[in-house]
Amino acid sequence: MRRLLNRTTQVLLDLVALALAFVLAFFARFDWVPPADMVARCGLLLPYVITLQYLILSGLGVNRYVWRFVGLRETTRLFAAISISSVLLLLFRLALPPFFNSRLVSVVLPVGVILINFPLAFLCTAGMRVGRRLFAERNLQRSRKTDGAELCPTILVGAGQVGLLVAKELKARPDVGIIPVAFVDDDAIKQGSLLHGIPVRGKPELIARIVRETGARQVLITIASPSGDMIRRISELCDEAGVSVKIVPGLYELMTGSINLSRIRSVSIEDLLRRKPVTLATDAIAGFLESRCVAVTGAGGSIGAELCRQICAFMPKRLLLIEQAENALFSIHGELIQAFPDLEIVPCICDVCDTQRIETIFSEHLPSAVFHAAAHKHVPMMELNVGEAIKNNINGTRIVADAAHANGVQRFVLVSTDKAVNPSSVMGATKRAAEVYVQSLSQRSQTRFVAVRFGNVLGSAGSVVPIFQEQIARGGPITVTDPEMQRYFMTIPEACQLVLQAASMGEGGEIFVLDMGQPVKIVDLARDLIRLSGLQPDVDIKLKFTGVRPGEKLFEELIADDERTLQTAHPSILVGRLKASNFESTLGAVNTIVGAAHKSAPEAELRQVLGLLVPEYSGRDAPQSDALARTQLNRTPAEARVAKG
Repeated sequence: MRRLLNRTTQVLLDLVALALAFVLAFFARFDWVPPADMVARCGLLLPYVITLQYLILSGLGVNRYVWRFVGLRETTRLFAAISISSVLLLLFRLALPPFFNSRLVSVVLPVGVILINFPLAFLCTAGMRVGRRLFAERNLQRSRKTDGAELCPTILVGAGQVGLLVAKELKARPDVGIIPVAFVDDDAIKQGSLLHGIPVRGKPELIARIVRETGARQVLITIASPSGDMIRRISELCDEAGVSVKIVPGLYELMTGSINLSRIRSVSIEDLLRRKPVTLATDAIAGFLESRCVAVTGAGGSIGAELCRQICAFMPKRLLLIEQAENALFSIHGELIQAFPDLEIVPCICDVCDTQRIETIFSEHLPSAVFHAAAHKHVPMMELNVGEAIKNNINGTRIVADAAHANGVQRFVLVSTDKAVNPSSVMGATKRAAEVYVQSLSQRSQTRFVAVRFGNVLGSAGSVVPIFQEQIARGGPITVTDPEMQRYFMTIPEACQLVLQAASMGEGGEIFVLDMGQPVKIVDLARDLIRLSGLQPDVDIKLKFTGVRPGEKLFEELIADDERTLQTAHPSILVGRLKASNFESTLGAVNTIVGAAHKSAPEAELRQVLGLLVPEYSGRDAPQSDALARTQLNRTPAEARVAKG
């Protein structure tokens, strides 16, 4: 009923506005004193003219627009409707002179009236709509009072489309508690101009001066897709100016023409990656996941859990969560069934080293794709537990891969690491051995076995970022092994996207590698995290160098010297092709290595037998006792130099 009343009121107001414009056009044409015959002609033609105009408005759908949300698109459509009606009236008038006689003169509409009516009709109809919107926005602002909360003066970085949308929303939302006081932008053309009443004060390098002049207390990055270098530059400028910095993740919102102010957040370490984030070619991935049964081992880990989240978005028929840690499995299963209530998600408590349990799961559910993310991954920990690294990373991979082969799995993806390249650690050597096994198995199987190799994952459990954040929370110091240590970094979502993409591209036997740009020094990462916490490196939080730990290298490699790498169809993914080993000899080596681990052979022997599959493993001739390894975990740089002699 209310909707009908609103529509009826809008129709009546449009008719009144059109009638008013027509009458005013007559009076304006004759200097506000029209002859009596023209007044009569106006009254005669009024219903026909406004009927024509309103029919055209309706035909173009103008009458369906909600007035309080009127914008440029609606105003343009309204202008087109008034223009069409005016052109039709003008054509009708010009067509009459050769045919009309004195009896028809009363239907002749003066050309001047038509020309004056055109802008008046547009202004009257558009003016009502604009007035309604202004009234609605004023009421909305009144309803969103700040309850006495102090507004935070804010500098917006980026006077582009996202910046304009943010400025507009902030002005309409005082309840957010942010008042924009200035724009900064690298575009010299924009500098000195006003956008939504906000001045563009100069380039970002002037942030410190603008802070002093305006009293701004924070900076908001309003750029659609800023690079890591740009965010780093702005963060450093804000750090020097003594103000906090936040960011609007606005690319997807820009596409919809809206900004969700609740998504404003602090700059995170992921924003500072020195390369563009990897993106997915989703069609190929959907082709082998949609309506299929998919299994993920290590489903409760950082990578496994994110894999599950992304796989669910492609609507598989069934998702098997294979995980030995009950609490981790409970957590990811609860999250997924809440987020994807229509999917069949099966939690499977299972150790990948349990051959019978893996075989039971695979034969019962017959998955089409398997993502093997279960592994022991911490380098220093595996130096102290060589046998367990072999059992889980090598034997666990063999058991899952064999089950995939035996049960006709179409695709098998091994999640590997850059530490598998010329490995110096037990963890890296066992992951390289796993790569060798699945490559050799691919030669005799219909299953497409591929491996995916990437660098350090930001934010994963036990990784450097959470450790640094805990150390910052305790007041420091942050412990860094060596000032020259460098690593390739990627985000958890990127890592999982690479895994999914590789699964869609692999034909069998390949090792896929992400083009990860330039490596990042760990010490630079530590300093970035300190700044993002609002503190000063080496002032508020000290850095302490502890020396390289057992199995670690200063520099990681993504590709071995004897691996041929080719560009794939995806711009951010390379594929390395290494001649696969003979399956029988590989299987024999795996049996020897795993057998030694199950017999609890001495550590030195276990390191030696790893060389059967990974001859490039540099740690096999340098066995270390548990006691020595534990000592090296905590040694200082001075102690490290003494140890080297």
